[in-house]
Amino acid sequence: MKIIHIVFLFFFLSFTTSQASVNDFCVADLKAPDTPSGYQCKPLANITSDDFVFHGFVAGNTNNSFNAALTSAFVTEFPGLNGLGISAARLDIAENGSIPMHTHPGATELLIIVQGEITAGFLTPTSVYSKTLKPGDLMVFPQGMLHFQINTGKGKATAFLTFSSANPGAQLLDLLLFSNNLPSELVAQTTFLDLAQVQKLKARFGGRG
Repeated sequence: MKIIHIVFLFFFLSFTTSQASVNDFCVADLKAPDTPSGYQCKPLANITSDDFVFHGFVAGNTNNSFNAALTSAFVTEFPGLNGLGISAARLDIAENGSIPMHTHPGATELLIIVQGEITAGFLTPTSVYSKTLKPGDLMVFPQGMLHFQINTGKGKATAFLTFSSANPGAQLLDLLLFSNNLPSELVAQTTFLDLAQVQKLKARFGGRG
């Protein structure tokens, strides 16, 4: 009986391995629902070279509350990434601009500086790891860590980002706190901010209450 179990396990592993190697890629069918395991595969007959190429890696509009822009090449813009565990983005930060505290629940991030000066860092419950970066410098932010990027130089700063997920997701702390309809009094009580400051920030980020 034990030998039968071993043979069955060997057969099962061989089968799953051979099945995994059958599909070299799974181009996302963006018309289908997104699932925890990714998008469904587009039929092979409908796949073209364009599915594996992204043309939009250009500077974004930094005229916003953060004076910064993120141009993403995630699976939703670049369907050939589906299932490959990788994606990219371009980050442009105007002078005095910043990307506020945020996390990527689904991915580790690698920051690659190509222009200007960016001070970046991430936080743990006991430590802060921060560094001022110049062109040619890289910094990694482990998955789920709260982190930030600030343009601390003169003129625009530009960086490229890579992620260990085709769809890394993002949760910006400022938007979570101040773009919702949670009563301002509760936000003030849970953040220890003055009520007037909370109301001012809600007005800035489109929150209510």
